[in-house]
Amino acid sequence: MEAVAEGLWGLADYHEKKGEIGKVIKCLEAICQSLVSFLPIVEVKTRLRIATLLLRHSHNVNHAKAHLERSQLLLKSIPSCFELKYRAYSLLSQCYHLVGAIPSQKQILNKGLELTTSSGDGFGGKLWSCNFNSQLANALIIEGDYQGSISALQCGYICATEIHYPELQMFFATSILHVHLMQWDDASSVERAVNKCDEVWESIEPDKKQYCPGLLFYNELLHIFYLLRLCDYKNVTQHVDKLDDAMKVDLQKMRHIQELTNELNALNQSLSRSDLHYRDRSALSEKQARLEEQLSNVTGLSAVGKEYLEPAYFGNVRRDWGDKLELAPHPIDGEWLPKSAVYALVDLMVVIFGRPKGLFKECGKRIQSGMQTIQEELAKLGITDGVREVDLQHSAIWMAGVYLMLLMQFLENKVSVELTRSEFVEAQEALVQMRNWFIRFPTILQACESIIEMLRGHYAHSVGCYSEAAFHFIEAAKLTQSKSMQAMCQVYAAVSYICIGDAESSSQALDLIGPVYRILDSFVGVREKTNALFAYGFLLMRQQNLQEARVRLATGLQITHTHLGNLQLVSQYLTILGNLALALHDTGQAREILRSSLTLAKKLYDIPTQIWVLSNLTALYQQVGEKGNEMENFEYQKKKADELQKRLADAHSSIYHIELIDKVKFEVHQLHELDIKRAMAGPSMRVNLDIPESVGLVTPSPTTSSRFMDLDIGRRGKKKI
Repeated sequence: MEAVAEGLWGLADYHEKKGEIGKVIKCLEAICQSLVSFLPIVEVKTRLRIATLLLRHSHNVNHAKAHLERSQLLLKSIPSCFELKYRAYSLLSQCYHLVGAIPSQKQILNKGLELTTSSGDGFGGKLWSCNFNSQLANALIIEGDYQGSISALQCGYICATEIHYPELQMFFATSILHVHLMQWDDASSVERAVNKCDEVWESIEPDKKQYCPGLLFYNELLHIFYLLRLCDYKNVTQHVDKLDDAMKVDLQKMRHIQELTNELNALNQSLSRSDLHYRDRSALSEKQARLEEQLSNVTGLSAVGKEYLEPAYFGNVRRDWGDKLELAPHPIDGEWLPKSAVYALVDLMVVIFGRPKGLFKECGKRIQSGMQTIQEELAKLGITDGVREVDLQHSAIWMAGVYLMLLMQFLENKVSVELTRSEFVEAQEALVQMRNWFIRFPTILQACESIIEMLRGHYAHSVGCYSEAAFHFIEAAKLTQSKSMQAMCQVYAAVSYICIGDAESSSQALDLIGPVYRILDSFVGVREKTNALFAYGFLLMRQQNLQEARVRLATGLQITHTHLGNLQLVSQYLTILGNLALALHDTGQAREILRSSLTLAKKLYDIPTQIWVLSNLTALYQQVGEKGNEMENFEYQKKKADELQKRLADAHSSIYHIELIDKVKFEVHQLHELDIKRAMAGPSMRVNLDIPESVGLVTPSPTTSSRFMDLDIGRRGKKKI
């Protein structure tokens, strides 16, 4: 019977090379369904291979799980065979992860860890211990157990240290930093985790670092998240540049690999011809060997390529080697995010870093590039026009959520850029896109609801609808549990109330600013402080408390200039300070300040601020009796005011304007009972594999749509930054 098994395995290999996965599984399942029994180890190896193929090429997680659970039963009767047992535990853990059965996942991983301890399996056992600890840490994060997750990762780090594996140490060091960034209960702990990453990265030999691109991207992005949280924009620059350079190098490398692969494929096609002359075949074979060696040198893989038993670390979307940024060696094979998502994140970091500096041209290119990448990946997941979250396969929810959240962040930045540039119609369109995505995927994108309300507030404020702006900012604060987001929205609402200008509105503004102002020192970084100082100084100026306003605004300007580098906020600070200097008859300082503000406002194409500055300059020239400058400045002010009125008229006449400023939240489609049943059963998505008993059947999802939050938003909110 062993010969029969060998024959079926060989036939399966043949079909797999041709990409005929359905036929592969038919061959393998013939062994499992045979009336004559095979040796248990033969059946175990076959079932493990079937499970791997199902996870790589289909949505049949439950069928893969059934094969693995049967393998476990068989393995109980087989002594030793630790490698097979480890693989079964690891694959089964991933199945439980995909169906959201976290308690079962933790149980199976703890069994795996017990086996690595008792087996005395040396180096191999330590590697598998690292695998199980990394998966356990992820499972604990999903449950919100930060300390437990860090403990599991520290166990992994110790294992990696014991086997003198610095790249693996780096994997655990970066993962520990990631958890600290999510929890952030102690700034000194986060700083120590950052320093540990720097120390371990430096310990890796330079020639080995080139084979760790995943760790490079992961480490650099985590450093950027850390520095952005601290509002340390000056030190962010080097990390953003390093990431951008690494991305360009990798893209160039992937193009070279593709060229070599195409050439090799064409060569193989020529060699397959039966009528090829001996000399020609010999010459082509030599060229084939050279190309395979070149490909091997570029990729670091053998000519055949790496063969993994494990599927992708997250999700079961099939990706080729070039589409992965692995963080750790086999058997961990961990990847934080797919390469396309990481590249989109790099584009996003360039946008987030460049937007406050007014680098709008580069931001526009990166927003377009990032969104195009994401749209392509969403299409691969079956998310096209009309698809809603109830239509998604459960196993696709997590990955879809990653790309959808990234898409919303690009759109958020696009809205901000367009509002800064006074391109109100373009801002409307981006904001409406955000609304449409949210309505289609309300549970996956639940965290974006408060951001959308905040952006509606910014839009309303930009087009002069201050009462509506204040309403949306306050709604945004109600929809989030983030203390920082609540504080920022309260400050924004206060500024809108100040702009309304009556006594009641000023009182409402003070009621909003006061509570934020009292807790400014509790925030990480200075973003909340600079905005609160701006709003409070603005209010004091309106109340004619000029000297006190000047002190607050000068303090806020210094912090903004030193830490944030946000040119629009600096410009607005300068404009108010120029106005104050003018009110205090310090015309020399007022002239200098207002000219600086006008320069910045022009750089940002910020027409409302330009008009604000120009009106102050007109008053200044009038005060000092410079009639020529006054007339010239007034004409320019009028020209800009006319331009703004035209843009405002276009915005107000848009079909979206009333909908965006209206004092109601967007109505989200609530799932009916029928929709919930469909979500549980899964959509009738056909996998193009002719295997009625396995891949071809739609697997029932064990969760309802109401649990999306528990399994995926919660995971993303905790595990993914």
